[in-house]
Amino acid sequence: MLFIIEINLLERRAVATIRDPKGRTTYVAIVDLIKKSIESFTEFNKVQPSLTFDEMIEADDALRSSEALLAAFAKRNIQMDKVVFYPFASGYRDEQDAASKRRIFRPYAAVRKWPEDNYYAHHIDGLVITVDLDSFTVDVEDHLVIPVAPKSGNYDPEGITSPDNIPYFPDGVRKDLKPLIITQPEGPSFQIDGYQISWQKWRFRVGYNVREGLTINMVEYFDQNRWRSIFYRAAVSEMWVPYADGSPAHNYKNAFDVGEAGMGLLANSLVLGCDCLGEIRYMDAVVNNNQGQALLLKNAICIHEEDTGLLWKHTEFVEQRTQCRRARRLVVSTMLTVGNYEYGLFWYFMQDGTIQFEVKLTGIIAPGAIENGKTPVSGGMIAEGLYGPHHQHFFNMRIDWILDGVKNSLVEVNCEPIPKGSDNPAGNAWIAKETILETAGEAHRLHDATKGRFWKVINSQVKNHVDQPVAYKIVPSSPACYPLCDLDSGQGGRSAFARYHLWATQYHPDEFYAAGLFSNQAKGDEDGIAFYCQKHKDDSLVNCDLVTWYTFGINHIVRAEDWPVMPVETVGFRLQPVGFFAGSPAMDVPPPIAKICTAEACAHH
Repeated sequence: MLFIIEINLLERRAVATIRDPKGRTTYVAIVDLIKKSIESFTEFNKVQPSLTFDEMIEADDALRSSEALLAAFAKRNIQMDKVVFYPFASGYRDEQDAASKRRIFRPYAAVRKWPEDNYYAHHIDGLVITVDLDSFTVDVEDHLVIPVAPKSGNYDPEGITSPDNIPYFPDGVRKDLKPLIITQPEGPSFQIDGYQISWQKWRFRVGYNVREGLTINMVEYFDQNRWRSIFYRAAVSEMWVPYADGSPAHNYKNAFDVGEAGMGLLANSLVLGCDCLGEIRYMDAVVNNNQGQALLLKNAICIHEEDTGLLWKHTEFVEQRTQCRRARRLVVSTMLTVGNYEYGLFWYFMQDGTIQFEVKLTGIIAPGAIENGKTPVSGGMIAEGLYGPHHQHFFNMRIDWILDGVKNSLVEVNCEPIPKGSDNPAGNAWIAKETILETAGEAHRLHDATKGRFWKVINSQVKNHVDQPVAYKIVPSSPACYPLCDLDSGQGGRSAFARYHLWATQYHPDEFYAAGLFSNQAKGDEDGIAFYCQKHKDDSLVNCDLVTWYTFGINHIVRAEDWPVMPVETVGFRLQPVGFFAGSPAMDVPPPIAKICTAEACAHH
C-alpha cells in the first residue's frame, strides 16, 4: 500500500508512506523528484498509516465468511446477503488496540432491504466487530440483541412518498419553487492560471493532496502598489469526531478523519447547480491510489463568485445622500464524503480583506438501535427503534503565516474594564488589553467569551499609517466547543489537540498534523500539536516563522429533524485585517448599477 502525501513544489520532493502487511511495518520515504533519487527511507514499527479502500474490500470478504458473525446474525434472524458493512476506524479502547500490536478497524453492520434502501435506517446494534487488517481475521463481541428498526429512512424523491418512510411526504417533492438563475454575461471576475487564482486584489494558489484534501497557498493582497503576503499555507490538519454514547457497542467510537481516512481521496465530483450555483469553474485534482498510481478526481474543486448582500452603507439624512455597496465574495470549495457524513470545505475571500473558512456539515448520522419504549441517555430519537448518538466535531486549521514577511508574532487580546476611579470616574471605560505570547510553551489558549478574547498575528517590523504593527486577527464564526469526554478514557488521550482552541509553534518541516503523523490507532499522547508545544516549549514566538493551529468545532445534539439526511450545519472562523490597511480596503468597490423600473414592471418584482 502506498500513500503519496504531498509534493513540495519549491524543492520538488514527495513524501510516500508504505505499509508492509506481512512484516507489519510502515516506511516513510522522501523522494527528490529533481534528482530522481530517494533522499531518506525510515522504518516505523509501532504506528499505523491511514486505512485504505483495498483493505475495506478485502475485509468485506472476511466479514461475510466469519462464523462468529454468521452466528450473531442468525441469533437476530438476519441473513448475511441482506447485510451491509460500513467502515469505521477502531478508535483506541485499551492497550490491545495499540498500533504496535495489530492493524485493525471496527466496521458497523446494517440491513439493506433493497438495492437503493438507506441501510443506516436498519442498524444492527449490540455488536463490536474488529477486523485485523494484516491477517483478515474477525473478532466479534455480542453484547445485546436489539431489534432492527422497522421504518425506512430514504431520501430520494420516490422514497419519501412511501408510508413506511420517515419522513413521509405523500405528495412528493414541492412543486411551488420557481427557477433561480444566476448569470454573469461577461463571465466571472476571477482568472485561473494553472492552480493560481486571481480575483479583485487577491492572489493565491490552490493545492490538493491525499491526506488533507484542499490546501490554500501563497495568499497575497494587492495594496500600496505591491503584493502583500498574508499566509504561506493553510489546511485542515486534523478532524476529530468523538461520540457520547456510553453503550458497549458505541463507547469506543471516535475518528480522526484526516489521519485515519485520508480526506483527499474522498472528494465528490462536483455538479453544476447542486454543489455550486452560478458561473462556475472547476479544477481537477490528481492524487494517488493505494498502489501509488495516479488517480484523477474530476471537478474536485469549485470556484465561483457570490453576492452576499450589503458590504457597506451610509445615509446622510439632512442632505438625503446615500452611498451603498453590495458585497461579493470569491468561493473556493470542495465536498468530501467521509463514510456517512459529508463535509463541505469552503474558503471565502472578501472585498474588505477578510478571509473566512467554513465547514458545511451534512450527510447521514451514524445511528444506533434501541428497544421500543426506551430513551437513549446520550442521543436523540429519530424514528421508531432508532436514535442518533450525540457527538462532537472538532477541526484544526494549521496556518503557516508570512504576514508582510516571515517574522511574525502572536498577540492575545482580552477586553477588560478599567476599575472605577480617577481613570474611569463614570465607570464605563474598558480596554482591549494586548499580551504577546512569547513562547510555544505558553501558546495554548482557550476562548473566553466574557472577555471577548481573540488572537492576532502581527508583524512588528512593518508599521501602518498610524505607526502600529500590521496585523490579522483570528475570530470564531461559531460558539467555542470543548471536549466533553473524561481525560482518563480512551477518547481522553485522543482529545489532546481539541483541549485548547489556539496553539502556536515555530515552523518545523516535519510538523503538519494536529494529531500527529500516524493518528490511526494512536493513543494520542505521543505525537501532535500538544506534543510539539511541549517539545518546543522554550522556542520564542517573537518575530519568528509562525505557525498557528486553530481548533474549532460543534456539539451535535441529534434532533429528529436531522433524519434521514441532516440539513447543513456550519462552523468556522474568519481572518480579519487589523491595521493591515490604511482605512477600509472596500472603499473602492464600485456602486451597484441601478435599474429603473416602470410602475408596471416593479409590480412584478
